[in-house]
Amino acid sequence: MAVDTLPKVLKRNYERYGDGKVALREKDRGIWKGYTWKDYYEKTKYFSYGLASLGFERSDRLAIIGDGKPEICWAELGAQAMGGVVLGIFTDCRPEEVKFFVEHSDSKFVVAQDQEQVDKLLEIKDELPELRKVIYWDPKGLWFYEEDILMAFDEVLQLGREYEKAHPGLFEQEIESGKSEDIALMLYTSGTTGLPKGVMVSHAAIMSFAEQVVDAFRQTDKDELVSFVPMAWVAGQGNDLVAPLLSGMTVNYPEEPETVTQNIREIAPQGISFAPMQWEGISRMIQAKMIDAHPLKRFLYHLFLPVGYKIVDMRLNRESVNVFWRGLHFVAHIIVFRPLLDKLGLLSVRAAMTGGTAVSPDMLRLMHAIGVNLIQGYGSSDFGFASVHRFDDVKWETSGPPAPGAHIAVTEEGELLVKTDVKWLYGYHKDPELYRESVKEGWFYSGDFGHITDDGHVVVMDRMKDLRELKGGRKFSPQYTEIRLRFSPFIKTALVVGEEDKDYVSALINVDIENVGRWAEAKRIVYTTFTDLSQKHEVIELIGSEISRVNRSLPEHARIKRFVNLHKELDPDEAELTRTRKIRRTFLEERYSNIIGALYGQETELEVEVPITYRDGRTGMTKGFIKVNPVE
Repeated sequence: MAVDTLPKVLKRNYERYGDGKVALREKDRGIWKGYTWKDYYEKTKYFSYGLASLGFERSDRLAIIGDGKPEICWAELGAQAMGGVVLGIFTDCRPEEVKFFVEHSDSKFVVAQDQEQVDKLLEIKDELPELRKVIYWDPKGLWFYEEDILMAFDEVLQLGREYEKAHPGLFEQEIESGKSEDIALMLYTSGTTGLPKGVMVSHAAIMSFAEQVVDAFRQTDKDELVSFVPMAWVAGQGNDLVAPLLSGMTVNYPEEPETVTQNIREIAPQGISFAPMQWEGISRMIQAKMIDAHPLKRFLYHLFLPVGYKIVDMRLNRESVNVFWRGLHFVAHIIVFRPLLDKLGLLSVRAAMTGGTAVSPDMLRLMHAIGVNLIQGYGSSDFGFASVHRFDDVKWETSGPPAPGAHIAVTEEGELLVKTDVKWLYGYHKDPELYRESVKEGWFYSGDFGHITDDGHVVVMDRMKDLRELKGGRKFSPQYTEIRLRFSPFIKTALVVGEEDKDYVSALINVDIENVGRWAEAKRIVYTTFTDLSQKHEVIELIGSEISRVNRSLPEHARIKRFVNLHKELDPDEAELTRTRKIRRTFLEERYSNIIGALYGQETELEVEVPITYRDGRTGMTKGFIKVNPVE
């Protein structure tokens, strides 16, 4: 039997490892609990049988909303074993967003983590007539709920055990009947340009994606992985669920999002995958902590960091590292880099990965300098894995050469086209016209602007639609500037703007409240709220200096001339960011049009009033004054 679907891979691993190797591990109430491949297989089997007893049929949809835990693996593989299609929903989605995903996907069953997620579904259940069951795995707070639509995960497992007695061998038969071209997942796009789109992905496609991950990370069944990427994201599926299935490595799930760093230190994983925003957060944290560090530690960090940069540059330029530099780097590693990596939980990481959107070259270079082999890939829910760095061939400005089995071309307009040997996109759910517009002669029109270097590396500059043109026809890429601004320890997010009737570029800055707040306290600057802090004269000067640093690396016409510090954090709950924390550019430009107008007017200060939507659905208004600032 060809091992060409995810349930077949699980069955192979069960037969290969049985009870002799841990497949999944989670920390629960301070104790790490492991599940062997036999446990993984049996939990999946009984959940699958349980779904069948509840009326789940081939091609039915199962939605999952919850943080990474073993139950997600059992639920996903269990549904797929019965020929079902699985989709993930981000845990911070509001009830109306959850309704969109469940309704649009035609999901009849939802697996939810806890009371918070169950409450969202109960709020909208009357608007979802096709929804049959909401299955939860964390019963805390749900003991006295009496809704007929609710069922505990363990109840489903027990139903499955009973159902197997009446239908022996059904699970194995269903697995064998699965085909590589069967749809396994419905991956929803991030929705930067409107409503998310449901991308239908086969077993063969997601397995091909994961094979690239296994190859890039050089994963083996001896490795440990800490999973912190949402399963609603293509990278979560490919990197943290399917790749470990293929390689046989052990996946570890943190106790809580707040304990990730601590749990990573405990596991000491060989591989780790974070979203760009998470790596940028780590980069900002390193720089901010060094600003506040003991003078001796700060001196040693700044003394030896250039040594790390020197070694990295020599290795990537394929220059031989002589004894002097090797010795100096050894001292730097012992005194500075090793303790720093240990505190971050990255001491044993052999390979780290990011993707989904462009990252700052400065951030990549910093990570390599301190000893984290961070590689960047280019891909999306729409076309899978297109390119990735190799360990010995990292270029800070690129996303690496095309991945094995991927082909990339560039149109005359600079749009990147992607084609893969294994068909990725089988269509957009309920939108066949969009598929016909996106795929022509086998090539997916990505909408990304970029080029391919002489040595074959892919450079992704920006979205085609996001490129901006100033007066006189001079073009610039907002994203190119934004990712460099985010390398600053004091800038969390930035929106760079400029139009064809304007002479210069401006920026809306979201300060990093934690790092700027720490900096302000060290400077004995008193503040009360986010708005108050962001508009302090000293903070404005601080951000201005960071913008000036970035300006020096930009062409004259693309340099930022004026900026504002926004009075509030950008929030996905207000549709300002996607659930993967990408900015929704068009929406932001409309929402903050008055601020953008002030950047090109004569005002030096303006009053702002922005509607706020809270998680419980309540709305409110926030008011304040923000200053319009020139860049010196």
